[in-house]
Amino acid sequence: MTPMLRLYNTLTREKTAFAPIDPAKVRMYACGPTVYDAAHIGNARPIIVFDLLFRLLRHLYGEAHVTYARNVTDVDDKINARALERGISIRELTDGTLAQFHRDIRDLGVLMAEDVNRAGAPARFIEPRATDHIAEMHRLIEGLVAAGHAYVAEGHVLFDVPSMPDYGALSKRPLDEMEAGARVEVAPYKRSPLDFVLWKPSKAGEPSWPSPCGIDVPGRPGWHIECSAMSWKHLGKTFDIHAGGIDLIFPHHENEVAQSRCCFGTDVMANVWLHNGFLQVEGEKMSKSLGNFITIRQVLDDWPGEVVRLNMLKTHYRQPIDWTLRGLEESNRMLDRWYEAAGEAAPDAQAPGGVVEALGDDLNTPAAIGELHRLAGTDAGALKAGAGLMGFLPATKAQREAERVGAAGIDVARVEALIAERKAARAAKDWAASDRVRDALTAMGVSVKDNKDGSTTWTVAG
Repeated sequence: MTPMLRLYNTLTREKTAFAPIDPAKVRMYACGPTVYDAAHIGNARPIIVFDLLFRLLRHLYGEAHVTYARNVTDVDDKINARALERGISIRELTDGTLAQFHRDIRDLGVLMAEDVNRAGAPARFIEPRATDHIAEMHRLIEGLVAAGHAYVAEGHVLFDVPSMPDYGALSKRPLDEMEAGARVEVAPYKRSPLDFVLWKPSKAGEPSWPSPCGIDVPGRPGWHIECSAMSWKHLGKTFDIHAGGIDLIFPHHENEVAQSRCCFGTDVMANVWLHNGFLQVEGEKMSKSLGNFITIRQVLDDWPGEVVRLNMLKTHYRQPIDWTLRGLEESNRMLDRWYEAAGEAAPDAQAPGGVVEALGDDLNTPAAIGELHRLAGTDAGALKAGAGLMGFLPATKAQREAERVGAAGIDVARVEALIAERKAARAAKDWAASDRVRDALTAMGVSVKDNKDGSTTWTVAG
C-alpha cells in the first residue's frame, strides 16, 4: 500500500489526499527558467522544492513510474533584448545561460536527466525547450480558433477570454479586477481587454517561424502557449501535478488552463496545482536597486550547495522565506552535526517512516528536518537514509571534509605537521607553544578538536 501523500491544491484551496490518474504513470510539470540571464536565488526555490517532490514521488510510486517535465523558455522579449545588448545570437545566449543554470542547480543537489534517465527506457526527467515545440503550439492555436475560443486580428492570434465562462477559477480573481488590470494597455485589435496573445508577428531581428492560421507574416509564440504545448506533448491532455512560483498563478497559469481546457474540451489541465511562496533577502524584496540581488552562483561562491539547499527547505514551501546570512550559518552548523552523527555509516535500505510521513504532509520540510535532528542522536543509518531522500548527506563525513579542505585551499600537509608540533608541545606541557600552534591553525581556517582517546582531529572552520 502506497503511503499517503497530501498536497495543498491552489485550484481548490484545500489540502487533500493525492490520487494520481494512473499510479503507474504519475506525471508532474513545473515551469522552469527563462534563459536570458544568470538565475537568482529566488529562482532556486521552486527548483529545489519541486526536485524534493519529484524525489518523494519516486520513493512512493517507484522510479520507473514518475515522469517530471520542467520547461525552458528560450523565446522571450527579455531574451531578444539581452542578445541584442550583448551583440550575440539568441541561440548563443540561451545555450550559454542554460549551461550556467545547469551547473548552478547541479551544485544544489537537484536531480538531472543523467541521474534519472536510463538507456533503453522512457525518459523520466524531461527538459523541453519552447523553440523545439513550435509545431505543437501551431496545433493548439489552430484548434482554439476552430473551436471558437481564439481569433485572428492584424497578424496576431488572441485567446477570446469571454468564450470561457469559468475563466479565473485558478486565481479566484474577480472579473472586474482582472479587467481593470488588463485595461492599462489595450491593443485596438482586442475584442476584450482580457484577451491574451497566442501568436504575434515578429519584428525585424527577432526570431520568427511561419505563422499558424494562414497568417502571411512570420511570427513567434506568446508566453503562455508554450507550457500548454510542452505539457501536452510530454504528459498528455491532463496530468497529475502542475507546479511553479506563486507569482505565476495569474496570468500565466490561469492562461495555460484556459488554452489547454478549451482546446481539448477537458474539465482540468492538471488535477493539482502547487505554488511556492516568495523569497526576500534580509527582510527586503530582492532588487538590483537595493543592492541585494543575489544570483545562485554568487551564493555558491561562498557556501556549499548542500547548505543552500537546506537553508531553502527549512521554511515550508508555501510560506515566504527570508534569506539571511544568519540562516545560512545555522544551516551549515546543522549539516556539520548531521555529518558528525552519520560518520561513515551506510544508509538504511528504507527511508525512516517519520521523515516520509512529514514530507507526505504537503512537503512539511520543517517537520522532516526535525525528524533528522532526532535521528542524529539515535540512528546513523536511518539519518543517512532520511537525509538522502531529501537530497542531503550524499558523501561520507571524510569525503565532505576533503571537499571543504579543497575549496578552502588549505595545505593539508602543513596542517598535519602543525598538529604534530602541537601534540609534542602538549606532551612537554609547553602550553604557550601549544597555544601558538593553535592560533596558527585558526589563522589558516582550521578548527582543532582534542578527543577523549588522546587523538586530535581537525575540520575547516565555519
